[in-house]
Amino acid sequence: MSDPAGEAKLETKQASKEAKESENVAEKYSAMTVGKNSDTNVAELSSAFGAVPAHKPVKKQIQFVEDKQEFSRFPTKAGRRSLSRSISQSSTDSYSSAASYTDSSDDESSPRDKAQVNAKGSSDFCVKNIKQGEFGRREIEIAEQDMSALISLRKRAQSEKPLAGAKIVGCTHITAQTAVLIETLVALGAQCRWTACNIYSTQNEVAAALSEAGVAVFAWKGESEDDFWWCIDRCANAEGWQPNMVLDDGGDLTHWMYKKYPNVFKKIRGIVEESVTGVHRLYQLSKAGKLCVPAMNVNDSVTKQKFDNLYCCRESILDGLKRTTDVMFGGKQVVVCGYGEVGKGCSAALKALGAVVYVTEVDPICGLQACMDGFRVVKLNEVIRQVDVIITCTGNKNVVTRDQLDRVKNGSIVCNMGHSNTEIDVASLRTPELTWERVRSQVDHVIWPDGKRIILLAEGRLLNLSCSTVPTFVLSITATTQALALIELYNAPEARYKQDVYLLPKKMDEYVASLHLATFEAHLTELTDEQAKYLGLNKNGPFKPNYYRNKRGTLLGYDGKA
Repeated sequence: MSDPAGEAKLETKQASKEAKESENVAEKYSAMTVGKNSDTNVAELSSAFGAVPAHKPVKKQIQFVEDKQEFSRFPTKAGRRSLSRSISQSSTDSYSSAASYTDSSDDESSPRDKAQVNAKGSSDFCVKNIKQGEFGRREIEIAEQDMSALISLRKRAQSEKPLAGAKIVGCTHITAQTAVLIETLVALGAQCRWTACNIYSTQNEVAAALSEAGVAVFAWKGESEDDFWWCIDRCANAEGWQPNMVLDDGGDLTHWMYKKYPNVFKKIRGIVEESVTGVHRLYQLSKAGKLCVPAMNVNDSVTKQKFDNLYCCRESILDGLKRTTDVMFGGKQVVVCGYGEVGKGCSAALKALGAVVYVTEVDPICGLQACMDGFRVVKLNEVIRQVDVIITCTGNKNVVTRDQLDRVKNGSIVCNMGHSNTEIDVASLRTPELTWERVRSQVDHVIWPDGKRIILLAEGRLLNLSCSTVPTFVLSITATTQALALIELYNAPEARYKQDVYLLPKKMDEYVASLHLATFEAHLTELTDEQAKYLGLNKNGPFKPNYYRNKRGTLLGYDGKA
């Protein structure tokens, strides 16, 4: 016979046991090489690079250092509430440690209303909770382990301080990976003020760790639009602090300074921009003759396009969708709008997990690539009623319109993998006849009067950095490129760069790639003298001409995804 009291006692004891168990840079830093057994150093790279105005002829070079089953039946309003609660409660464990620190705070007050002081006695920052800094420091340390090339650059160059006197104002995603970049810039002599380029991508604990380290950070996850511009203004317009360099992601900081502080903007020595959206805005200024400072287009560097845009998105699209919706991809019909490098990465990842992937394109070359990669190229209206997931990654606006959203099937997931929140017409969904219902962090049901709902992720903003994390190693490649571009622009003679947009030369791309090969214990083959002469190349590179790009359109500053 069983003993209920004894069994209860055993269960209590076991639960107690389980609970207890769960508790370019100067030549002085030269040991970096390009290619096998090369003695090429950073200073030689700086003087050898030829940055090319991206929208001008290549000859000009400047020296560079519907399924009607039960699932499709519209739930009642009460049923929707119950479903929302059950989904939210059952998914607690699907978030990373970073997201849990960021989202677990019960304090809903705005950081702008708080008086916070770091360990150094400074209050020149505005983050969610400065006390989260210890958690953030641990995450930064983890990121450093997979960013060895950037850490190597920091160690070799910090004694020479190539950025001494540089006052860098930055507007990027604030994550553990970008924190490694920011602290590298500080180690190289720069003073930094930083804000976020996306209202949902900031890791609050990382922002706190940077603030504790003395970096003036103005950012927190879940900013309002007003908060977003306030933070940018606090970074760009600090009393007694004149920025002379800009590192931007999306062009919002550059645009704000150009419009609101033109006299400050004119004194900037260089801008480094890493996104399609931001680069496009720079080209617009240049074409209108209004760009009064030199700018470096990092987005169209091969190391950014072929690695960050492709491989990062190939992995993070799955992470973002899984964390937010718990969706199974096998058999799902997905449409990917845009087949640039981001679209290629997303399409490949989804296809590999058994999804039926359609692609939309405006560029015939990218469209032909999609066809030859095995995807059917369609117009969005052809498949809008049947697809389960819609992903935008074009850099354009109104790619998915209200009329199209009115026609999507019940339960469709709609998200964006491009930088800007303009690709999905989210503003048109904020109308009295539609109901918004928060399911979990960055996940909303938008409900039509007949009960149909769509699942909108991150309110149409960048999915991966808003809802998940991204691969550290890939971001190391981009961060290293950004650091070198900043050093070059800051140290270049005044006449080297005019008021224009410049592309990174292949020598720089190849150098950054070479720094990361050691992680894989890769050994490059070295050309013989005879082979090098036959090809008309230097044995140590560059191995491709400066006009080479990995896809059509970048020479004009467009992504080719449109």
